[in-house]
Amino acid sequence: MFRDKAALAVIFAMPVLLVVVITSIQNSAYNLINDRSIPVVICNRDTGTCSKQLISSLDKIGMFTLIAADANLNDEQLTALMHEKEAMISFAIPETFSSALTKKSKQIAGKALKEFGLPAEETAEDSVKAETQALTFFYNPVLQESFRFSVQGALRSAQQFTENQQILQALYQSLNNKALPKNLEEEIFGNRAVISEIPVAKDGSNIVPNATQHNVPAWTIFAMFFIVVSLSSGIVKEKLSGSSVRLKTLPTSYLKNLSARQITYVLVTLAQVTVIFSLGILLFPKIGLPKLALPANLFHLFLVSTVCGWCAVSYGVLIGVYAKTMEQAIGFGAVSVVILAAIGGIVVPSFAMPEPLRLLMKISPMHWCMEAYYVLFLKAGYTTDILKSLIPLAVIIFALQLASIAGLRKQNFI
Repeated sequence: MFRDKAALAVIFAMPVLLVVVITSIQNSAYNLINDRSIPVVICNRDTGTCSKQLISSLDKIGMFTLIAADANLNDEQLTALMHEKEAMISFAIPETFSSALTKKSKQIAGKALKEFGLPAEETAEDSVKAETQALTFFYNPVLQESFRFSVQGALRSAQQFTENQQILQALYQSLNNKALPKNLEEEIFGNRAVISEIPVAKDGSNIVPNATQHNVPAWTIFAMFFIVVSLSSGIVKEKLSGSSVRLKTLPTSYLKNLSARQITYVLVTLAQVTVIFSLGILLFPKIGLPKLALPANLFHLFLVSTVCGWCAVSYGVLIGVYAKTMEQAIGFGAVSVVILAAIGGIVVPSFAMPEPLRLLMKISPMHWCMEAYYVLFLKAGYTTDILKSLIPLAVIIFALQLASIAGLRKQNFI
């Protein structure tokens, strides 16, 4: 195994690089909002106060870095400015935004006063329903749909806040014949309920999960299962070279030889876990990534890692037993691992999958491996919680081992 430099690169170097890159990308995505690093170009074609209040509300959200554009720009010039400033998003506020919003606010205030039985001033324009002028939202096509919806939600929130301000001011003006005092307005809109975010862990701890806690265990599992490329190709190579026939002449069973190989490769998977987790603890803080926090119960971590590694090794043995050529073992092994990762929740979170794939996810051993690790790293679960994932893994291991033995019997190796 140490002479096979390519296999060592696949088993250790590639997973390490994958974990660092994926964790860095996701950590940057998590910090994108907090760092106010989303540049947004705003073209305010309105001269009223409502548009200024809207821009102020957008700035207070803390999600955007606002870039003011010339009000005389048309849509084509605005989109050209987006590309020049490397902004993913731009907003265009129409000229009649303030006047339309003021008219709408007065109509709503008048209806509210009538409901209370109070007199309200009416004009000829009140018979025509006022509509707030639509804001134009430009976005780069590469922007992901989920992120675009988040931006739209922030924009709607700022717009609703501005509308509520205008309605309240219209009501106060109608009742008191004077403008709403600034301090009263700030007290009304500033006194919002605080939302406390509390992660719900089984042991009652309040550790906030981060990109490292999510990604390091997930991609460690992927690295474990990629060992099938080296393991299965080694078994096929023995069959093609005649080494397996010579092994049958020894005064021991081929099954014992195969068991020793499995023990060796389980130790390799544990070495993968040690290397990748050590990087999460020692290297990640030095390159600006959150440090990996190991679970309190290290025995549970060792148990989960051993079972997950054994499952990966069992899958590699199965492919090696039934593959007839090196190309079949390497090609099918690599592709099948990627597929199992995709349906197992490694690539895409399980809660985001459609219902048919959620049912299919149950047959992927990577799903149960990830659930076991998540119980340790994110949920701080107990032994009973871990067993809920380890028992299905044990069933899968038994089925893989049984299928491998059946294949060896059919090929007259045991």
